[in-house]
Amino acid sequence: MIAILLGAPGVGKGTQAALAAESHGYTHMSTGELLRQEVSAGSELGKSADEYMSRGDLVPDDIMVKMVAERISSFPAEQVLLLDGFPRTIAQAVALEEATTSGAIGLSLYFTAPKTVLTDRLLARGRQDDTLEVITHRLGVYTETTEPLVQHYADQGLLREINSDRAVADIQADVLATVSGALNQSNIA
Repeated sequence: MIAILLGAPGVGKGTQAALAAESHGYTHMSTGELLRQEVSAGSELGKSADEYMSRGDLVPDDIMVKMVAERISSFPAEQVLLLDGFPRTIAQAVALEEATTSGAIGLSLYFTAPKTVLTDRLLARGRQDDTLEVITHRLGVYTETTEPLVQHYADQGLLREINSDRAVADIQADVLATVSGALNQSNIA
């Protein structure tokens, strides 16, 4: 089962996915991390992606879809894949649905937190590209391009909201319970 992780930059998707992967053997695929690996390796994909990422813009759909589709094409349906950072647009969501078997996407976890909390978290990370100007731009891009996915997955009955302005352990308990519930539902169906 593929679980899509949605939420603004700094909301804690990566932290929660990593904890769930470690404690339950789920696979965590962070497209941001995959892109940073490509940039570090100096690949053509990395060079192309870096131009967009350094400005705080989204990497174009064609680049992202190709990268993700290649990585998930052989993923076993009986395992849990926590997909972090993809899709980020409706076009990417449609392409992902076309690239996977029917029912492979079983859940979308929507992490929420106030914008001030997100900004503070991102500034505290200390990444080179996490300046206040870039963070403000990234949050604006998220609102404009990615937030429509909330309704997209709600319309499919797949969306579950997680309040991530709480202690990490409390959020993790909700994440694990929600994934477990979705797995049980998919086994019943």
